[in-house]
Amino acid sequence: MLTTPVVRLLKKEINANVHYITFRNYKSILENNPNIDKIYTINETINEVIKDLKNENYDLLIDLHHNIRTQILKRKLGVPSKSFRKLNVQKWLMTTFKINILPKIHITDRYLETIQNLGIKNDNLGLDFFLTKKDRVENLPNDYIAFAIGGKHNTKKLPNQKIISICNKLNQQVILIGGKEDFQNGEGIISKTKNTKNTCGKYSIGQSAFILKNAEYVITHDTGMMHIAAAFKKKIISVWGNTIPAFGMHPYLTNPDSKIIEVKNLHCRPCSKIGFGKCPKGHFDCMNKIEENLFLGE
Repeated sequence: MLTTPVVRLLKKEINANVHYITFRNYKSILENNPNIDKIYTINETINEVIKDLKNENYDLLIDLHHNIRTQILKRKLGVPSKSFRKLNVQKWLMTTFKINILPKIHITDRYLETIQNLGIKNDNLGLDFFLTKKDRVENLPNDYIAFAIGGKHNTKKLPNQKIISICNKLNQQVILIGGKEDFQNGEGIISKTKNTKNTCGKYSIGQSAFILKNAEYVITHDTGMMHIAAAFKKKIISVWGNTIPAFGMHPYLTNPDSKIIEVKNLHCRPCSKIGFGKCPKGHFDCMNKIEENLFLGE
C-alpha cells in the first residue's frame, strides 16, 4: 500500500512499463492496480522467479525493501538500481535508548526519493487501492463505524476488553474487520456488545476495503487496513501501542479530521519497531492506559 504512489507516478509521469515483485499472499492488494503491468510473486526466495526476471531485460530496478533478499535480486539481475534509505540505526536508538533522531518524513516520501533522479515529483494524491464489482458487499447499514481489530503482533492491538468497552460507548453499528486469525477475537467482542457485527475472516481484502470505504469513519490499529482506509481518504482514528507514528508509517495524506491516539511519555515506549507477542514489561501500559473516550469521533 505504501509503495503505490511510486508505481502511479512511474506510469503517470514517464509512462514506464512497471513490474512488481512481492510475496504471493500480498498479490490481491495490487492485482487491480492499473499502474502495474505485471506482478511476480514468490513464496520464499528470489530463485523462484529469477530466470523469468532476467528475461525481462529491465532498465531499472527500484528497491523499496532494501534487505538481504533484494540485495541478492540486484546482484543477480545486474541492472541499474535505486534503493530507499532505511532508518535501522535511528530506530534502534529510539527503541533501545529512547534517543530520537528520526527524520520527520513518512516512509512513502522516502520511497519516492528513489525516483527523484527521473525528474518525478510527488503529486500528493496519496495511496491507491482499487475496488472491483466483486468487492461489493451487500446489506451494509446506512450508518456504521468500521473497526479493524487485527494486527500482526499483540502489542500493536488493543486488549479485547478495551475494544468491548469502546464499542459499548459508540452509538452507531460497529463492523469488525480482520483476517481469519481475528475471527475468535471478534466472536468474543460481539458476545459482550449489542452493536457489533463480526466480519473477520469472512471477506476478501477487497470486500473488507469496500466496508472501510463506506464507513462513517474507521478505528484501526497500526496495520494494513489503516493504509487502505488512508487510500480512501477516510477519517481514521488510529491507535498505537508499542510502535510510534514517528517511525514514519502513520496514515498518509488522509482526511484532516483523522487523529492518532497513543500514550505518550512512557519510559518503555517504543519497545520495538515491529512488535511482540506480549508486553515485555508485563503491564502493557501503552494500550491499557489508552483513554477510551478519544475513540468516539467527537
